[in-house]
Amino acid sequence: MDAVIICVPTPLDDHREPDLSFIRATTESISRHLRRGQLVVLENTTYPGTTEEVVLPILEKSGLRCPVSDYSAEANGQANTDAAGTDFRLAFSPKREDPGNKNFKTYQVPKVIGGVNALSVLATRALYETAFEHTVLVSSSRAAEMTKFLENIYRSVNIALVNELKLLCLRMGLDIWEVIDAAKTKPFGFSAFYPGPGLGGHCIPIDPFYLTWKAREYEFPTRFIELAGEINASMPEHVVAATGEALNHRKQCLNNSRILVLGVSYKKDVDDLRESPSLAIMELLQSRGVRVDYHDPYFPHLGRMRRYNFQLDSVDLNAEILSQYNAVLIATDHSSIDYEFVVRRSKLVVDTRNATRDITEYPGRMVYC
Repeated sequence: MDAVIICVPTPLDDHREPDLSFIRATTESISRHLRRGQLVVLENTTYPGTTEEVVLPILEKSGLRCPVSDYSAEANGQANTDAAGTDFRLAFSPKREDPGNKNFKTYQVPKVIGGVNALSVLATRALYETAFEHTVLVSSSRAAEMTKFLENIYRSVNIALVNELKLLCLRMGLDIWEVIDAAKTKPFGFSAFYPGPGLGGHCIPIDPFYLTWKAREYEFPTRFIELAGEINASMPEHVVAATGEALNHRKQCLNNSRILVLGVSYKKDVDDLRESPSLAIMELLQSRGVRVDYHDPYFPHLGRMRRYNFQLDSVDLNAEILSQYNAVLIATDHSSIDYEFVVRRSKLVVDTRNATRDITEYPGRMVYC
């Protein structure tokens, strides 16, 4: 291979600290076979400094060298002054994707590139220019790593803001979705974000913990980022509490009730379970004595996962089945589900995604949380 791109999991360990074991193991394997002139690119979301502090030393166990140097001039197309002594190339280029978004093709999303030296960044640009319309060069691998964090933490903080405002609006008897729809008519200075049952996916729920862990090395408190993470992480508890309260109003108890969860993927119309808040909600419900089932067209079976072990099969959605549950909880709003039918045939619908907003025929059966 002339180029090797590393795309492996970067989860959190049991103490909510970065787990780089997959990166380390993969890099060790590459190091044993590294040859002169090869390019290695890390694409995983990870804290600033990983490429230089973790990947580079492991690759240099091979005996080959890739010196770290400033390349601001070279990256702008001038002479490659660091050619001597650079045996291989190393760079960081973060994945930038939005699963389920049909407005952008992969090649249309600009590719951010940061190398450890001039040869590395120019070689990486040459590689990615064959697949992407635009490349964006930054001054170092650390800058590229931080770029990815800014993108994801921007979303995390704004989602936490609307989640907190949702809780306030519920107390005040206001519809947060109506408020957002009105606010987004402003043509400047506002970007719409939407509340939900919690954050999912590989990046947004995890990235704040990677950055706050690294920030401690510099004795820098990241209070704003940590607060956003706490708010988003608390949303499954809010959903379960709201479901219990809705049942109480109907003189029913959460314990020993039957609840059907609609949607277990972290996002609508995708087959991705990573960090899905639906799973956290199901586990919380089970811990409170609820008999939980689920429906998701993308996952016919839920077995053992890293943190969960449900051993459940997706149930069909028909009138007979829906009538058996004390409540149906919409956790992920897949487009394939007929929500009007669900509301019509269910005793109670707890909607965390505003999927039933346009259904006005059965107001007493719907609760929004």
